Amino acid sequence: MTYWMLNAVFLAVVAAVVVAVLLERRSPRWTSVAVVLVVVLLMTALFDNIMIGVGLVGYDESRISGALVGIAPLEDFAYAVAAVVLLPTLWALLAKRPSAVERAESAGPGGTDA
Repeated sequence: MTYWMLNAVFLAVVAAVVVAVLLERRSPRWTSVAVVLVVVLLMTALFDNIMIGVGLVGYDESRISGALVGIAPLEDFAYAVAAVVLLPTLWALLAKRPSAVERAESAGPGGTDA
């Protein structure tokens, strides 16, 4: 099994949650997700290269694609993408929706938002 095959399992779960959020018409602030993703990917690139460079982590050459960012395999970045996308989409999906009573109470006496 290659690292991409392992990543596919995690990325499929993330994709399913994203689809569920979109179908529910609830979604996180995608601009914020994109900004965080850039920061996390930069940090992943930096720290993965350090960890691999000092010998803390190693990869079976026969199981990686060969595409590298520095000395870190591209496959290593899938976990960062999955985490950054999964957390806010789960948050949006599982957020409590106001009940009809709560919506009516927040609308005020005239039935419209104050």
